[in-house]
Amino acid sequence: MATTLCLKNLAILALALALCVQGSLGAITCENLEKETCAFAVSSKGERCVLEKRVRRSGEEVFTCRSSTIEADRIKDWIETDKCVEACGLSRESLGISSDSLLESCFTQKLCSPNCYESCPNIVDLYFNLAAGEGVFLPKLCEAQEASKRRGMSEIRGSDNVAPGPDYWLQPTKFTVAPAMSPY
Repeated sequence: MATTLCLKNLAILALALALCVQGSLGAITCENLEKETCAFAVSSKGERCVLEKRVRRSGEEVFTCRSSTIEADRIKDWIETDKCVEACGLSRESLGISSDSLLESCFTQKLCSPNCYESCPNIVDLYFNLAAGEGVFLPKLCEAQEASKRRGMSEIRGSDNVAPGPDYWLQPTKFTVAPAMSPY
């Protein structure tokens, strides 16, 4: 009886030790990541990692990886693949986290492409939340992006008219010189 109790306690202790060792060895900490893996990574705590750049007095650029206050939804221990970074039109040298890139149609086109949108859940989650912070629903933005792309192509194909060149809009203008008036 004592032997079974001892073996049971030993098994529980071994299991607990194995879980602790696995958790400490597999944990991702943003501050320990290199420049090449920092951007778009998520720590084991679910915090997004951010690449920051400082310039020393000597002019040397120093890159550091830090945890941000932005948390990932349901994603932990994630280092984004180069395939996804490229498919989504991003760069490993991206500094900080910003929604500004959502204003660029070229970026939005890549983000909404099947290669990114259907295959890179971490990046889609990040930009879904950034878009929501700006009051935009990412799936609707992608629909609009796709519709405008189709509409633009159909207008090009279906148009018999050619847009006038820049000379059409230019008309000679005569400027006159008048004395500057004081605002007072």
